[in-house]
Amino acid sequence: MILLTGATGQLGSATLSFLLKKRPADQIVALVRDANKATDLAEKGVTIRVGNYDDTASLDQAMQGIDKVLLIAGTDEDKRVQQHMNVIDAAKKAGVQLVAYTSRALADRHTLVNELMEGHFLTEDYLIASGLTYILFRNILYMDAIPQFVGPTVFETGIRLPAAQGSVAFALRNDMAEAMATVLAGESDSSTIYTLTAGESYSFADVAAALTSISGKNVIYTPVEKSAFEAQMLARGLPEQMVRRVTGFMTDIANGQEAQVRTDLEELLGRKPASLQEGLAMLYNL
Repeated sequence: MILLTGATGQLGSATLSFLLKKRPADQIVALVRDANKATDLAEKGVTIRVGNYDDTASLDQAMQGIDKVLLIAGTDEDKRVQQHMNVIDAAKKAGVQLVAYTSRALADRHTLVNELMEGHFLTEDYLIASGLTYILFRNILYMDAIPQFVGPTVFETGIRLPAAQGSVAFALRNDMAEAMATVLAGESDSSTIYTLTAGESYSFADVAAALTSISGKNVIYTPVEKSAFEAQMLARGLPEQMVRRVTGFMTDIANGQEAQVRTDLEELLGRKPASLQEGLAMLYNL
């Protein structure tokens, strides 16, 4: 039995959808906060267990009879490391054979500006130290996040970000989900780390060029200073915490944290992952 946490979230639901193509529904368990949001999964034959990362009793119950767990990273910035530890502890207590975790593909944890990312590495450390067989899916920044980064007026105003000439090996969330489902559906008896990235790395100038090509509108990327960008974001009424998060991502991109390229994703998919232009055309429906 394979249990997926966060099964109604974007990455969890996509992974579960691909897993259903590789394993019978009665071998899949979805851990959800609200059973009402998982009625479609239940109708497909997926077992639904209700619980959350803070409720250790619900986690203990959810782990009964489970062989593998996919731990989708939580979104509570203040509590998620402890939440991840709760899941890992429950899995070990129940005799789960393997725990997989959705981490991040970053060059150097010790030089990160975006402090939010450190939680992934602390979770990795705890999982490795647990003695459980583990799989780490170190995922690159989703291509799906580009529209959020460049803003809704990108075709009129272009791209203005403090990312300098830094690049990212952007890959679609769905491609990563398919690759993870392939691993989970297979036989895994040893600990493994997969770094899931596209086959090449793209700058925001490349993003601008791709958007120009698919839209027919001239999109220009203009690197801006961090301070000017923050001031502009705050003037638009965005919360300070969100501004810090975005600038943290951009600074790390500028410093090369997201630029690494690996072949793991292509090998697991059995094909090349979507290119930047292909992915953006899908995301923008162009």
